[in-house]
Amino acid sequence: MSRSLPSLNALRAFNEVARTLSVTRAAETLNVTHGAVSRQVRQLEGQLGVRLFRREGRGLAMTAEAEYLRASTSQAFEQLTQACGHVRRRAAGAPIVLGCSGSFLARWFIPRLPRLQAEYPDLNLHLTADEGEQWPLGPEVDAVMRFAEPPWPADARVIDLAPERIGPVMVPGMLETQASPEPGELLTLPLLHTESRDQAWPRWFTTQGLDAAEGRKDQSFEHLNYMLEAALVGLGVAIAPAYLVEEDLRTGRLVAPWGFIDTPARLGLWRPPGEPGREIDQLVQWLQRELGDQ
Repeated sequence: MSRSLPSLNALRAFNEVARTLSVTRAAETLNVTHGAVSRQVRQLEGQLGVRLFRREGRGLAMTAEAEYLRASTSQAFEQLTQACGHVRRRAAGAPIVLGCSGSFLARWFIPRLPRLQAEYPDLNLHLTADEGEQWPLGPEVDAVMRFAEPPWPADARVIDLAPERIGPVMVPGMLETQASPEPGELLTLPLLHTESRDQAWPRWFTTQGLDAAEGRKDQSFEHLNYMLEAALVGLGVAIAPAYLVEEDLRTGRLVAPWGFIDTPARLGLWRPPGEPGREIDQLVQWLQRELGDQ
């Protein structure tokens, strides 16, 4: 049995037909004729010895073999697109594009940029907000920083940077005493929630031996940053990662009477496997030092 791969053009034609379930739309995407796509798919079927599509009403449906093949071709073409994009941008001297959540970007990274620039003045870095869970990354992004629970994607090179630690924070004076309050005292205060971290409060309550169902949802916000701004004006108690409130705690704008707990999530820098780039290695070293000082 031959172990040689079918032609790349045939696999690409198949991948587009499988994605769109239409030879016509696949031909438009690939900028070739309808007949060319049909020939490539028939060629692939002949090389593999299986039928990949069947007629279903007025459209197409994938066979079981096509479903299996599509899972691999889709991932492979995404990785090829990403790799070519990275190599092309590196050759053109483009900056490293690092994505991270808007709240982490605003509250942790940007305040430290002067230190990064002083230590690595030649590091050409572009920061962008990344709120999603997309993997593989798009061709315009070199790496992302994410809080996520292992296991991580098998095809990602994830550099573990630090644990995630969360805890309740609020403006001073919301409690009559700030000296070692009992966890149950929190139930007398308005609680702020964020849709992006809807398990944060239940997790904290559980670790404190409290019934998570007792935690009221007094006010909910779409983004964590909005919730923290609400806490800063005294609307209630927010549950927040320690990294995002360290400056507010240092200046006394917020207090954390119950401290912080570790979660199963880790802060990691995610990048494609084998991605070349001395600059990213420098960035990783700096991040490890900064986060290690927390």
